Amino acid sequence: MGKLSESIETFFKQPSAPGILLIIATASALIVANTPLNSFYHTVMQYNFGMGFKDAYISKTLHDWVNDGLMALFFLMVGLEIKSELKFGSLTSFKSAIFPVAAAFSGAMFPAIIYLAFNMGTDYVRGWAIPMATDIAFVIGVIAMLGSRMPSWAKVFITTIAVVDDLIAVLVIAFFYTDEIHWHALGIAGGCTIILLILNRKRVNRLTPYLAIGFVMWWAILASGVHATIAGVILAMTVPLRREWDLDQIKKASLKGYRLFKEAKDDAYTMTTPQVHHFLENIHREMESPLKRLERKLHGLVYFFIMPTFAFVNAGIVFDAQVLNEAFHLPITWGTMLGLLIGKPIGIMFASWIFLSFFYKKTKKTPEIWRLLFGISLLCGIGFTMSLFIVNLSFVDRILQEEAKIGILLASGLSGLLGYLVLRNATRKPEAITEDKIRLNLSHLPK
Repeated sequence: MGKLSESIETFFKQPSAPGILLIIATASALIVANTPLNSFYHTVMQYNFGMGFKDAYISKTLHDWVNDGLMALFFLMVGLEIKSELKFGSLTSFKSAIFPVAAAFSGAMFPAIIYLAFNMGTDYVRGWAIPMATDIAFVIGVIAMLGSRMPSWAKVFITTIAVVDDLIAVLVIAFFYTDEIHWHALGIAGGCTIILLILNRKRVNRLTPYLAIGFVMWWAILASGVHATIAGVILAMTVPLRREWDLDQIKKASLKGYRLFKEAKDDAYTMTTPQVHHFLENIHREMESPLKRLERKLHGLVYFFIMPTFAFVNAGIVFDAQVLNEAFHLPITWGTMLGLLIGKPIGIMFASWIFLSFFYKKTKKTPEIWRLLFGISLLCGIGFTMSLFIVNLSFVDRILQEEAKIGILLASGLSGLLGYLVLRNATRKPEAITEDKIRLNLSHLPK
């Protein structure tokens, strides 16, 4: 048992673990949906239960609670990551952000155009946003398989594209996938937002009030008709990214911790006293910003439970003769599949060509750089989680949903495989893209 638990713990620490779990969840959903368990699967997904009280009672199926409830936490995580990138990451300055941000916008625009080209004038045009986003969990999983051969700038570049893609998807959902608004409920959500902003302004650094008010805001937005996942993003933007302690306080606490360590003299009992435990917990809490604390606590829940659960609930496509026959005769499938598989690489490579040709003329454009950028652009065609989410917002008919999901699964699988092969080939000779040469080749690109 000890070795088993150790192996499980080691697995969950791997960067590729979320992607592997998504694959397992998707495969499980497909197997269940295409076996005698199919009827049980759909019965459970349609199990209806409600929460609330007389004037604020909401009843939904299990499928909808996963998409509207659990995915609100996913979007909260997305919002935290976006805010962190804006403050401390690759989106901090205009110079460091403009290239990957432009690539992300171009990589979102071209898939939408391809989808519209196939579906304009039909009843399926509402799904235009399905192929726009990149699934960051799968992308990170593929990059992890390449290991240290992937240069650091390429990892930052593709991660930034995925984060910006998520932001674009959030804005699209907020502005284009809201049918009917109940203004009283939306007013309550607005009031909650104001309270959250006041808490931030007053430098309240405890998470409890933010989470409590955020829950009320989520409930109000769910009742308003605006998609409830937007509540997660709003909450994330109000959670403080500053530490409670300044540098002097951190210095004093560090010195105190050093004294406690010296006094312990390797005495296990001394190091486990309540006083030491209290000190360690307190210093950890005060030295870490509320945003980073919440991001750390949500990471395992989101990547190891919520995303696989969402995949299992939404990827149960029945591959019967009718569905497969219609799939390749409907523009939904072709628009979705080619939008991700072709539109993403075209968009990202087009933006890369523009920037490297006109704005970074002094950058040495080696074949290795172009191969890496092409491999990255292919990987961004993995749409999965966000694409499946937008499918549910676009179509009510289950057959139409399944046709779009077939396009997503095929495009995401092919994009992941082709992207991995191109990047593996591009990095098969690590000496050709050493750190020195990367700095030379990208000396005029954003750091």
